[in-house]
Amino acid sequence: MKQYIYRHQIIHFSLIVLISISFLSCKKEALDGESTSVESNLDTDDTAISLEGDLQISDFVWQGLNQWYYWQEEVEALADSKLTDTKTYAQYINDNPDPDVFFESLKHPDDRFSWIQDDYLELENSLQGIYATNGVEFGLTYACQDCEEVVGYVKYILVGSDADGKNIQRGDFFTGVNNTTLTVNNYRSLLFGEDLTYTLNMAEVQDGALQENGIVVELTKVENFETNPIQISKTINTAAGKVGYLMYNQFVANKSNDLNQVFAEFKSEGILDFVLDLRYNGGGSVRNCIELSSMITGQFTDDVFVVQEWNKKLNTYLEERYGSETLIDRFTDVLSDNEKINSLGLNKIYILTTGDSASASELLINGLSPYIDVIQIGEQTVGKNVGSITLYDYLDNSEEQTRNPDHRYAMQPIVLKYANKDGFADYNNGLTPSEEIEEDIRNYGTLGEIDEPYLAMALSLISGTGKSTPAKAEWNKSLLFSDPFISKKQRMFLDQDLPFLPKANEK
Repeated sequence: MKQYIYRHQIIHFSLIVLISISFLSCKKEALDGESTSVESNLDTDDTAISLEGDLQISDFVWQGLNQWYYWQEEVEALADSKLTDTKTYAQYINDNPDPDVFFESLKHPDDRFSWIQDDYLELENSLQGIYATNGVEFGLTYACQDCEEVVGYVKYILVGSDADGKNIQRGDFFTGVNNTTLTVNNYRSLLFGEDLTYTLNMAEVQDGALQENGIVVELTKVENFETNPIQISKTINTAAGKVGYLMYNQFVANKSNDLNQVFAEFKSEGILDFVLDLRYNGGGSVRNCIELSSMITGQFTDDVFVVQEWNKKLNTYLEERYGSETLIDRFTDVLSDNEKINSLGLNKIYILTTGDSASASELLINGLSPYIDVIQIGEQTVGKNVGSITLYDYLDNSEEQTRNPDHRYAMQPIVLKYANKDGFADYNNGLTPSEEIEEDIRNYGTLGEIDEPYLAMALSLISGTGKSTPAKAEWNKSLLFSDPFISKKQRMFLDQDLPFLPKANEK
């Protein structure tokens, strides 16, 4: 049995832009993966309560959300007044013993992105692009209207994965696993079950209908596979000059040096225009987002990139104690390890997006827009204008920030909203492209090739030959469906160090 003294409870958080921005989980540069610790301003002297089992976790859930949650003032159940009576609060926690259910009950109706996880090691790995995968990044669609059969379609293959080099590629279809037809009732167990190895039954379009083609692909998931967010980087020679192309699929803080090397190569090649492909990038580290934006530009060092907006009590405290500068993220000319950034000094960029582009991807677009000409090509983005942080349960009176050994729960709640230099932050319905194209799963094209529809449009705009107009997508988009097992949570986390929050005797 452990005692938890609220006012002195220390909560550790890694800011991750669900940009899912360092809200994301943060360090003043903590964007994605980095972590910091802060001290809660909850009372201690008269509120010591003995908790055990899942009640410890429910207490951690309430305390963390009361302190950090962006919508705290708007959720009645998270009101500070609940702490005025120790016994009443203890009974409230006792009435909510299931931490997962309790967490969901405390969320604001507008919150689409906060989540709780029962193993923080898995959460930390996912934020760094490390997870179990065979390398096939896919989506699912119903085989027809009003039927239960499901068809998988391949978006791309992760470089260096088990699937890389096998007889499966972008644009392929599969209708079964281990010779069992996929349906809405079995796809989770077949595709996300405990078996690391399985076979996919492939299919192709014949005479307008999808038919199995007899090809079987055996795949094995590698546990703790570390993905490379730099899916493709290349220089394309065009009549208008050299064009840099980068497909970047997640904002990962510890990949900034690799990204900087890519920009060193672009710089040495003398590229004149740049196409940034974020169509499958669901977000990540805010710091990494700012560094990438600084690589694209370079002429705005120390200018405002984005401004943070926390809940009212945190905003007030941070501004009064540390000044408004603590709420500002600026362009930079160095990485977190002081490596000099290789910047291109561009005044225009072409960014490719889909309905999978979220969080830090949207942050980059919004943050750059006041400074340079951003040509967005593709589909409307998700609309994640908020960021999160990772909250851990630390033992009371633990100066070394010892995590509670009784459980591995952690939360990734939304804690802030980001606005650009002009104050614009209201894109919760997504950012609308200036040049619209729908991805067609029957005509995907090869990523990075000049005739791939998205890239072809960007190159036609760059060359001034007039934008290409691809045929309307043949598939019915309403048949597509999303699932948390397939679509990674769009995330933007704050990975910068924040000052300590007020202690019990501070106002």
